[in-house]
Amino acid sequence: MRIHNIYVDAKGETHFRDIEVKWVEERDFSKFSERLKATGIIFRETSGDYDLDWHPAPRRQYIINLDGGVKITASDGESRIIGAGEVLLVEDTSGKGHLSKSVSGKMRHSIFVPID
Repeated sequence: MRIHNIYVDAKGETHFRDIEVKWVEERDFSKFSERLKATGIIFRETSGDYDLDWHPAPRRQYIINLDGGVKITASDGESRIIGAGEVLLVEDTSGKGHLSKSVSGKMRHSIFVPID
């Protein structure tokens, strides 16, 4: 299982990397990761005309898309479309941040899981 991760380097530039979930247990036809710390849950509905300029993440958090998608552009120029069912860990809480834009003009429902 892959998690998209956007992070900031020492120069304030943002980049993507992939994080592979490590499985620590298998039972009943399922694999489980370790339990990760979280501080809450936020439900979000984003309009289909969403197009946000450069901004850092407000906090370290996982973003889980339930439907729709979002195009995220890092300051190094790499763009990724994070689709329905995918997970993004945003850690670029300083520096230039990233761009966020709706995909195909569709409303998006997502869940934010803060970890700080």
